[in-house]
Amino acid sequence: MSLRTKVKNALDEARILVLGVQVLLGFQYRAFFEPAFDRLPRLNQHLKLAGLALLLGVMGLTLLPAARHRLVERGEDTFALLRFTLNVVGLALLPFAVALGLDLYDLGWTRGPAVAVALGVATFAVAAGFWYGIALVFGHRSPPEEEGGEMKLEDKIVQVLTEARVVLPGAQALLGFQLAMTLMQGYEPLPESSKDMHLAATCAIALTVIFLMAPPAYHRIVEGGEDTERFHRFASWMVLGAMVTLPLGFAGDLWVVVRKHFGSVAAAHLGAAAALAFFY
Repeated sequence: MSLRTKVKNALDEARILVLGVQVLLGFQYRAFFEPAFDRLPRLNQHLKLAGLALLLGVMGLTLLPAARHRLVERGEDTFALLRFTLNVVGLALLPFAVALGLDLYDLGWTRGPAVAVALGVATFAVAAGFWYGIALVFGHRSPPEEEGGEMKLEDKIVQVLTEARVVLPGAQALLGFQLAMTLMQGYEPLPESSKDMHLAATCAIALTVIFLMAPPAYHRIVEGGEDTERFHRFASWMVLGAMVTLPLGFAGDLWVVVRKHFGSVAAAHLGAAAALAFFY
C-alpha cells in the first residue's frame, strides 16, 4: 500500500471519529439549557460539563493532522504525518470512551444510581476493549517507514478536500445547536452578555461552514472542475481559515455554558481561554 493511500485512510479514520463525536457534542451543549438539567444532582451537572470538555478535547485532537498537513508538511504526504495522525487518532479514542461512558451514566440515572454507574462503567469498558484491547489480542504493527516522493497535484487536491470533510462535521454539530438554542427555554433567562457571546460564536461557526463550502464552489464555478495549483492553494487557505474560526465558536459557547453552570464570569473566561489555548 502506498504512503498516499495510508495517509488518506488515516484521515478518513479521523473523519469517522469526528462523525461519532458530532452528535454527542451538539447534545452536550444543548443539555445545559434543557429544563430537566437544573433538576439533576450537582455531581451529574459537573459530569456533564466534564463530558463536554472531553469531547472538545477529542475534536481538537482530530483536527491536528489536517493542521499539520497544511502548515508543516505543506500538503505533502510524509511518514511523519502518517505516524502523527495514527498516534493522535489513537489518543483521541480514550477521552471519547470516557465521554461516552458519562453520557450513558446520565441515561442510566433515569433508572437509578446503581444502573447509572453500571451502565457508565460498562460502556467505557466495552469501548476501551474494542478500541484498545484488540491491540493486545492481535498485536500492534507499526507502519514501515517510507518516503512518498513528490505528490501529484490531483493527489494533493484529494487530500485537502478530505481534510475539509474532517473539519466540517464539527461545525455542523455546533451550528445546529446554536440556531436552535434561541428557541429553548433556558436561553431567555441568560444575561445579555451571554446572548451576545452566543451570537458571536454562532457567527464564527457560520463563517467556518462558509469557508469549508467555498472550495467545492470555487472548483465548479471558477476552475470548471479542473485540478489546478491555484485551486489547491485556495482550498488549503479555506481549510486553515476554518480551523481558526471553529475554535472561536467552540470557546464562545463554552463561555456561555460555564457562566450558566457556575454563575461566574471569571470561570467562563478561564474555560474559554483554556479551550482557545488547547485548539491553537
